[in-house]
Amino acid sequence: MRALLQRVAEAQVRVDGEVVGSIDEGLLVFLGVFPSDTEADADWLADKTLALRIFPDQEHNMNRSVIDVNGGVLVVSQFTLAADTRRGNRPGFSNAAPPAQAEELYEHYVGRLREAHSIVATGTFGADMKVHLVNDGPVTILLEHPRA
Repeated sequence: MRALLQRVAEAQVRVDGEVVGSIDEGLLVFLGVFPSDTEADADWLADKTLALRIFPDQEHNMNRSVIDVNGGVLVVSQFTLAADTRRGNRPGFSNAAPPAQAEELYEHYVGRLREAHSIVATGTFGADMKVHLVNDGPVTILLEHPRA
């Protein structure tokens, strides 16, 4: 399981021109799922997402988590994070989990976030989404389960 986190001043996701999820300050999370991923992996990644200290404190050091700043978390499914680009110029996606498994683990990850934090929004799994964001910093962090 792989999550690309971006610290944002604001972010929103549109599907067919309608906003389906939005946050103000917080984290935009692009989530990719692999066939070997489990609910335990999703739990670990969700806990790490919420605990990661990438927001500035009063001295401008990254010492605060998204929970500490009462920020939002916007989660967007992103199968292209499983892209295999080792050969040729067109990425392969056979490393991505099948849609049913990916959606189940995506929903589990979101559920785990919602158990611990009140400001969680999502895109629409599998939809053609337009993501609008104002990256803050910029700060972009790639999180992977240690066994990945």
